[in-house]
Order: sequence, then C-alpha cells, then structure tokens
Amino acid sequence: MVIEAFDKVKEIHEAIEATIIDNKEALEAFRIQYLGTKNTIKPLFGEIRNIPNERKKEYGQLVNEVKQAAEAKFNAAQNALTAQAANQVEAIDLTAPAEALELGSRHPVSLVLNHMIEIFDRLGFTVAEDSEIEDDWHNFTALNTPEDHPARDMQDTYYIMNDPSRLLRTHTSSVQSHVMMNQEPPIRIIAPGRVYRNETISSRAHCQFHQVEGLYIAEKVSFADLRQTIYYFAKEMFGATKIRMRPSFFPFTEPSAEVDVWWGCETETDKRITKGTGWLEILGCGMVDPAVLKNCGIDTDKYSGFAFGMGVERIAMLKYQIDDIRLLFENDVRFLRQFKKTAIF
Repeated sequence: MVIEAFDKVKEIHEAIEATIIDNKEALEAFRIQYLGTKNTIKPLFGEIRNIPNERKKEYGQLVNEVKQAAEAKFNAAQNALTAQAANQVEAIDLTAPAEALELGSRHPVSLVLNHMIEIFDRLGFTVAEDSEIEDDWHNFTALNTPEDHPARDMQDTYYIMNDPSRLLRTHTSSVQSHVMMNQEPPIRIIAPGRVYRNETISSRAHCQFHQVEGLYIAEKVSFADLRQTIYYFAKEMFGATKIRMRPSFFPFTEPSAEVDVWWGCETETDKRITKGTGWLEILGCGMVDPAVLKNCGIDTDKYSGFAFGMGVERIAMLKYQIDDIRLLFENDVRFLRQFKKTAIF
C-alpha cells in the first residue's frame, strides 16, 4: 500500500510534466483536472493516514511538490497564452468587401447657401469673405450709420469686452465696406457668412444666423438692374413667376425696398406661410447711398450701385417649410437625416 501511494504521486507528477497546453481549451482542462474542486491531487492528501509515521513527512513533501508543479505549469501556460494573444495579428483578407459606411448629409443651411452662391455665380458675382470680429467703422460708420444714428437701435450688438470699438459683426455688409475701400470698381460680389445679434432666441429668431449680401458697383447701374437680378434669383431659388418691391428703409441704401415673391394661397400651408396674402418676403435691397460710396473712397459722379441682403436660415425655412429656426442649430440627427437625399439644384 505504501509503495502504491508513492507510485501514484510519481505518476501524477509525470503526467503533469508531460501535459501540453497550447490553447485555452487545454488550459481549462488542465485546471479542472489538477486544480479544480474535484482534482486528482486532492485524494493524495487523504492517503497520508495510511502512510507509516516515519514516512509521512516524505510523502507529504512529495504531494506538495506535485500540487506546486501543477500550479506553476498552469500559471506559466496562462501567461504564455495571454502574451501570444496580445502579439497575434489577425490575418486580413484584402479581397473581402469593406464594411459599408453610413453616409452623412449636408446641413439644410449649407444646401441653401451653396445653391444661392451657385445662382449668383451664374450672374458673375464672386464670393468675398472677411473676419467675423469687426471694428465699428466697417460695420456701422462706413455704411452711413454714425454713432448717433437711430438705425443702430435696429441691431443689438455684441461688443468685445474692454474694447467697445470691436464687435461681432451684425451683418455681412461689413465685408462690402472692406471690398469698396480696397478694390476699384467695377465690383460684383456676394458676402456669405455668419452674423451675430443680441436677440432673444425663439422659433423665429436666433442670436446667430447666416446672411448673403450682394453688391454691384459700376457705371450707370440702375434700379432696373437690381430688380432684374432679384427676379432671376427668386425664379431660380423658388420658381417664382412674380416679385414685388415695397418701399422700405435701410441706412446704407436709398431708395430701399423689401422684396416679396408670389407664393400662392392654394393650400392651408401656403396660407399659413404667407399669412393669407400669397406674398412671401425674402430680402431687402436698394441703391447704394452715395454717402456710403464717399466713405469708401468711390467717385459718386462716375459710379453707382445696388446692394441686397437676405438671411440664409429664413430662405431654408421657407424652402423646406421648417417652422422653428432652433432646429437648424440643435444638431438633432433625426432632423438632419431628412435632408440626406435632398437636392435643390
């Protein structure tokens, strides 16, 4: 019995040493067999009661060595497999088709803005841009709006802290004043960009929005040229067949006008959008005031011009019948997905 017990210990020890562990399945099988709750080493400890006293110590040491050998082999194999997994590079099949990427969509403001630029490009207008942080001269004074002018009350302005002469531009007309002061006529530009006004945010107004303003200065420019330019834009953007111009006031144009397009009153939506009139206001315009030309160093005896301006968000809301301007700034993916396949060209 004693010899058989010692032989059993030796046999299990040799089996442990001979076991090959080269994958996770073999590692788990080894753990269960030699380190689990019902492992094959545990009964060896129970046999110690049958060993003579003079050999109990020897037997106990051999059984402990077997247990330690099993633990050491398990830990070494586990570390080796972990390191192997970390260094293993998954084979890539270069011929396999790539996973399809979900395409995004252009923002409705970008769609409308790009279309507006394309329309005016056909008429020979080039794009002019400048800084959104502007000085008081280019934003107001050069455009016939001195410090004491009541027209300044029309625009609540964000001024730069500790520098009241610097501000966030309230319109892209400031780009026009830069161009007029640095370029000889003829001038034919549009100025798209973001503008800022200290207004309460609501469904119809926001403290930041986009504008496209146009300017044409040359010899013998007339109001008829302005009307025909606006009519072409209204026809291309809205499919309008009729426009009307109503007298208005802007400090940098004289005479000035508000432009409406005929939308119609065929449906309840038409009546709601046009407030029951069938006419839809789209922009303001006018002949450039001679005082503005003089402020920018342009000879008023030789040159005349017209200017116009419109809000891109307003055009987008009209084009897509959006009833809340805040939707254009909230980046709600559910809203933006609606324009994934939209094309207005």
